[in-house]
Amino acid sequence: QLQASGGGLMQAGGSLRLSCAASGLDFRAYTVAWFRQAPGKEREFVASISWRVSTTYYADFVTGRFTISRDNAKNTASLEMNSLKIDDTAVYYCVVGKPISSSLTMWRGYRHWGQGTLVTVSS
Repeated sequence: QLQASGGGLMQAGGSLRLSCAASGLDFRAYTVAWFRQAPGKEREFVASISWRVSTTYYADFVTGRFTISRDNAKNTASLEMNSLKIDDTAVYYCVVGKPISSSLTMWRGYRHWGQGTLVTVSS
């Protein structure tokens, strides 16, 4: 089970930190990723962190602004979001799985997901 939290309302340029808590699964064996879905838009990949050496990968639109991390001892992952833009408004989902390289940025590459957390960025 995955539980995302930390969303809220923030002004453009501000920061938020999302958290993902895992239970009932071998968290350290999975790649963790964040996806988001904005109103009226398709769900899209945001960032991922691998299970073995914590290799990170980011969507172009968040590179340099967002940082993904994980703490296997606590079964948690985080997404630090800085310099928020209005376009970052979306529901953010934490997912885990063992995607092959070609499916790293695809929702279907992951096995577990939970309810998302809403991030709203205002002007």
